[in-house]
Amino acid sequence: MSKVWFVTGANSGFGTSIAKAALDAGDQVVATARNMDKLRSAFPDIRHDNLALVQLDVADVGRAEAALAEAVARFGRIDVLVNNAGNSYLGNFEELTNADIERQMTTNFYGVVNVLRAALPILRKQRGGHIINISSTAGAAGFKHCTAYSASKFAVEGLTLSLALEVERFGIKLTIVEPGFFRTSLLAAKNVSYAKSSIADYAHEGSAEAMWSGYDGKQPNDPDKLGEALVKLSCMPSPPRFFVAGPDALEAVRPVMEARLKDMQEHEDLSKAMVGNDGPLDTHPSRR
Repeated sequence: MSKVWFVTGANSGFGTSIAKAALDAGDQVVATARNMDKLRSAFPDIRHDNLALVQLDVADVGRAEAALAEAVARFGRIDVLVNNAGNSYLGNFEELTNADIERQMTTNFYGVVNVLRAALPILRKQRGGHIINISSTAGAAGFKHCTAYSASKFAVEGLTLSLALEVERFGIKLTIVEPGFFRTSLLAAKNVSYAKSSIADYAHEGSAEAMWSGYDGKQPNDPDKLGEALVKLSCMPSPPRFFVAGPDALEAVRPVMEARLKDMQEHEDLSKAMVGNDGPLDTHPSRR
């Protein structure tokens, strides 16, 4: 049975690859982006009834509601929602302004929030659906100059994990995707913003731009392969809660998980010593 996909940020990178992979699988796709000219140029040779191009700025909650309504009017339902739209503000934390961080969160986190608010009533009514939230290895591990970007992706992961528990009884499944380095336009000069100020104490290690700009176009992983992988995940009766995408992502995320487990084990006695003198009470909300 074919599925209906709703993909944000589909004018380039992951979004375009995911949409095309779904179309190749025989599914129907609502591809969205802020700029309709760029969106149309991403699908120049695709002219068939399975594709709808819809304008959407994820920072605009009203537009998110309108875009989801348009998708349902066109195809009748939403089976797979992919929250992919995003951007990056890079620089040492002290060199970024609060306004920089707010702008980062507006797209990468609140954009997801806005689309979820519009989509969840539809998915609940259907009693089913699969939400795929595109995070990053930076959502599982810290990297230099990525404090704002990582914070936005960690926030998406926390949101996803809690939301999954709230909506699983409606047949709604959630997957967090943590991609490594893929050849997308995320680090292209037109899409990335770097800290404008500089603090001398950090200068010896070079600027964020010097560290990250050289990777643009040289990333090892193919976004089309990620699109194909997500189509496979969407067909699984029980898709994974986490999907780490790319061998470099595995190399980055695995030691972080292992280090966390090591810290837990080494300080387990101290952790257990937090219980009061009256003995343990089983009050954890997950066990109520």
